[in-house]
Amino acid sequence: MTSKQRAYLKGLAMNMDPIFQIGKASLTPEVTKAVGEALEARELIKISVLNNCADDPRELAAMVAERTKSQVVQVIGKKMILYKEGSDNKKKIVLP
Repeated sequence: MTSKQRAYLKGLAMNMDPIFQIGKASLTPEVTKAVGEALEARELIKISVLNNCADDPRELAAMVAERTKSQVVQVIGKKMILYKEGSDNKKKIVLP
């Protein structure tokens, strides 16, 4: 992913609300599965890490991206943005 594409995705995600929260239980298989399904449906999602989660948000973002075969767009504080390109017939976001 180029820096221009990353900047474009950051701009799209700026107005989005987090659709998942990772809490005390950290990254469970159920959360990973739900994030994967959301990425298939939306392509771009924002996830919030709650204060009671002991794990580092950057490490969590890397783990989620690896398990869902997506890309980390950005991690700021306790929020992470993930992107996974959809299949050709389901593509919603066209990158520059």
